Amino acid sequence: MGPYFARDYTGAPFDLYGPGHLIALIIIALAGLSLPALRRWDDRRRRVFRRSMAVFLIVDELGWHIWAAYWDVWTIQTMLPLHMCSLMIWLSACMLFTKSYAIYEVTYFLGIGGALQALLTPDASGYGFPHFRAFQTFIAHGLLVLIPIYMTVVEGFRPTVQSLKRVFIWTNLYVVPVFFLNLLIGSNYLFIAYKPAFPTLLDLLAPWPWYVLELEVVGMLILLLLYLPFFIADKRTARIATA
Repeated sequence: MGPYFARDYTGAPFDLYGPGHLIALIIIALAGLSLPALRRWDDRRRRVFRRSMAVFLIVDELGWHIWAAYWDVWTIQTMLPLHMCSLMIWLSACMLFTKSYAIYEVTYFLGIGGALQALLTPDASGYGFPHFRAFQTFIAHGLLVLIPIYMTVVEGFRPTVQSLKRVFIWTNLYVVPVFFLNLLIGSNYLFIAYKPAFPTLLDLLAPWPWYVLELEVVGMLILLLLYLPFFIADKRTARIATA
């Protein structure tokens, strides 16, 4: 592979909030702001667009696995699709093909909530732009944010209070087997075994194991913030209806 696909990259390491990071964030933000324009599309064009996003997301994720396998860095301790964002990639692709509302409500809360944190404090493993890993990281997490937004503003989906409750409960149930799997194979999926080596928002929390409990509160706050626009819209609609 060329230098931009190399394992031992000799270029500049990833620069947190450097020019490349900021440009990537701006591109993702502009893409999100452009989504309402797609409301004019008919069903056929929307279907093609959804499937194209799904294929692009899958290819991007498989590209990472192929790269890791090629350089012999693929391990069950790091590459199984058990991290929240890795799981959301496959669920998002499935949702784009099926338009499943049950999957949508999960990807809306966990896809956006998890990917936003990953975009703000990405794990590019030290690979700066224009290395493949930097592009792959931002494409994956950018799409995890954009896809639920697309389904909301273009396809007309929206979460409910019950969606929020279901996602919170199922997320906690999901953590339990992952916790024991981490103990079994020595992994750190969901970052609940220890804090990751790269900078994350977890650094602001207490040491292990207390930060795992704090994540419960942080997670609920993120879910509530993501539901807030719909709560405000519903209250406004109710006031207008009773006026």
